[in-house]
Amino acid sequence: MVHKFGTFQQYVTIAEGEAVRLPQNVDLKKAAPLVCAGVTVYKGLKETGCIAGEIVAICGASGGLGSFAIQFAKNAGFEVIAIDIGEEKGKHCKNLGADYYLDASKSDLLKRVHEITNGRGPHGVIVVANDIKAFEQAFEYVRDFGTIIGLGVPEKMEFRADLMNILNRHLTVKGTILGNRTDYKEAVALLANGKIDIPIEIHGLSELGKILERIHKGEIMGRVVLDTSK
Repeated sequence: MVHKFGTFQQYVTIAEGEAVRLPQNVDLKKAAPLVCAGVTVYKGLKETGCIAGEIVAICGASGGLGSFAIQFAKNAGFEVIAIDIGEEKGKHCKNLGADYYLDASKSDLLKRVHEITNGRGPHGVIVVANDIKAFEQAFEYVRDFGTIIGLGVPEKMEFRADLMNILNRHLTVKGTILGNRTDYKEAVALLANGKIDIPIEIHGLSELGKILERIHKGEIMGRVVLDTSK
């Protein structure tokens, strides 16, 4: 996988070796978010090192990244704790297969995480939320020897972490941006086989301003696909 400048362009050129052929039964509108959203969290889940039966918490679970993460995690056999804000987002996450939903705006978030995990915390935490507080909280509830994966890009980039907490509890902290060609092929196969189905909204490029405003307000659940012909 490579990065190319071309956001919101109608066309962008790439080398033949950078392309991935889509199965005939895969809708391009559904496949589009797999690149920057799907493969990103697919790789992130791999980086946790978790295995089937273990617990993964997903912070910012109702958005484009989180919606993919829930489904990929369930397909991998993980137990999923979805974390976001608001009842409506909770319904969205449960519909996608999350085992539990926790509202991050509630004061008892850490208590609830520990209740669900028998006081030990999740084995892995994927942070895709755009609030740095979500990243800081992950250090408080991830279990000993657990892994925290940072994927979200909040407005405030700096965060505080207790170094002794990391050292004494043998925590692993990683950042990742995008998967590779193999990850994308695997993700496409899951889509083609009906294992995942990302909720999407389709809008014309002329509506971009309104869409960006909704994204900034955290109003998008799933992913928006822009039709550049409109």
